[in-house]
Amino acid sequence: MRRISIAFVDDHPVLLGGLAHIFSEIPRFSVVGTGRCAADIDLLSEKHPDIILVDLNMPGDAFSAIRRSQEISPSTHILVFTASAGIDHAVKALEAGATGYVLKGSTDDELIQAIDTVLAGETFITPSFASKVISALRNSSVRKPSDPSIKLSVREDQIVRLLLMGRTNKEIAERLKISEKTVKHYMTLLMQKLHARNRVEVVLAAQELGTFATARGDVQQTPLLN
Repeated sequence: MRRISIAFVDDHPVLLGGLAHIFSEIPRFSVVGTGRCAADIDLLSEKHPDIILVDLNMPGDAFSAIRRSQEISPSTHILVFTASAGIDHAVKALEAGATGYVLKGSTDDELIQAIDTVLAGETFITPSFASKVISALRNSSVRKPSDPSIKLSVREDQIVRLLLMGRTNKEIAERLKISEKTVKHYMTLLMQKLHARNRVEVVLAAQELGTFATARGDVQQTPLLN
């Protein structure tokens, strides 16, 4: 079984060394590099790792580096691992292309869960402030306006409604009696059609189409982010 390639960028030497050591001891992971500033995100992206854990509070513009990373290596997942609990920072990181936002102070199990969730093509946000981040994303003025000409198929509509309820790919597959691979295929189509980069943006873009009567509270409770 191929090991998961992982890299870390953090300007705190002790934490950086600790993360690298911990994950080098886990058989299914292969640590391919570390960095201490935003510029290092670019360098590590050139190695095309499966995932990079990135801090925000370090020298350089981490948000721009996250955006560039997605251009350099679109297949690399960016998981922000930071002490910054600011909603604006989380929104900015997700809009830049990160698919996960985990607060330092989380348990080892929560961090591993976040990594696995992101690698599965889903989005993870620390549960304690996920609803506030979703609300801020929804109201963000920088999001592209929806295209009224976009129409969802019946199956796409079903999948988005289940996403709004917080269902994972596996749960959606079971509910609709289709394979998980098929769900992932539809997710890819939805992201292309809605010009979205991740599950969060799919939900937000679909809501903007005005075809859903789901209450605001449904999104705030969504466990697809934890």
